[in-house]
Amino acid sequence: MTTTNRFAHIPRERLPALLQGMPKAELHIHIEGSLEPELIFKLAQRNGVSLGYPSVEALRAAYAFTDLQSFLDIYYAGASVLLKEADFHDMAWAYLTKAAAENVRHAEIFFDPQTHTARGVPMETVIKGLTSATSKARRELGMSAELILCFLRHLSEDEALETLEQALPYREHFIGVGLDSSERGHPPEKFERAFSRARELGLHLVAHAGEEGPPEYIWNALDVLKVERIDHGVRCLEDPELVARLVRDEVPLTVCPLSNQKLCVFPDLRDHNLGKLLEAGLKAMVNSDDPAYFGGYLNQNFTDTFGALGLGAGQAWQLARNSFEAAFLDTPARERYLAELDAYFEGFQ
Repeated sequence: MTTTNRFAHIPRERLPALLQGMPKAELHIHIEGSLEPELIFKLAQRNGVSLGYPSVEALRAAYAFTDLQSFLDIYYAGASVLLKEADFHDMAWAYLTKAAAENVRHAEIFFDPQTHTARGVPMETVIKGLTSATSKARRELGMSAELILCFLRHLSEDEALETLEQALPYREHFIGVGLDSSERGHPPEKFERAFSRARELGLHLVAHAGEEGPPEYIWNALDVLKVERIDHGVRCLEDPELVARLVRDEVPLTVCPLSNQKLCVFPDLRDHNLGKLLEAGLKAMVNSDDPAYFGGYLNQNFTDTFGALGLGAGQAWQLARNSFEAAFLDTPARERYLAELDAYFEGFQ
């Protein structure tokens, strides 16, 4: 029985409830991108930071992006309110409570220390604030969460190496490194030494590639940086040889549909290639990327995308399964989550 047909008995009108209730993992979430305007204003007042917007509504109205760079400009402005350990805790806790309510069982959270250290915020403040929230989530929400330190690709490799060294006293608090920010003009190979150093340290490796950048960036992320997962990767379908490689090696793609639409990678969600990625046998999954800016958290990404593309319960099961299989989990935890997922689908009424 094919994946698509496996749960064909679940009627389409029940899909929203299925998608919202199913256990899932989120592997592509930028914690700074979960800062809602309300929290930005609250932290600005708490820290005496002057914002260039008179109200929450005015700030939300400014969330009109034409491409990745125009988004990043306001993204970094929002991050300016993060100054103290409690600020980072509150930001992460706000995301984690939303994720747990959406039945996210495990999250691997990107953070951008360079966004903060460049403003004089100590590395310790950033990591300890985030870690206190992930620890609280384990205790109070029954949700596992890990941190992945990302390098800003529009900055130099030397700065990335310096950032990694600054973070090493807190090595036990993050599981990997990633590569994000402006993709155009900043190919993965620019960071070969930084990723080599991270690999020596035993860190997991992921990188954004093939969103606005060409398929070549995906090749180089795999072959030069030696990454284990590709973040986004939607342009891989332009290169059949690359697709064959990704399928053969079971390389995960952390796809972010609403983000892709908001940044005009796909002008209309009905044009998104998520269904085609699954048809090609690729290990794709759904994520929210920067949910405060892109119109929705994980469940919104699922329900809007399934509505636009006409996907069914079989694809939902496959996407959720891919998310757990691609996560940096130990075997017992992965098997536990997969068993929960199967039980949920088999018992869904």
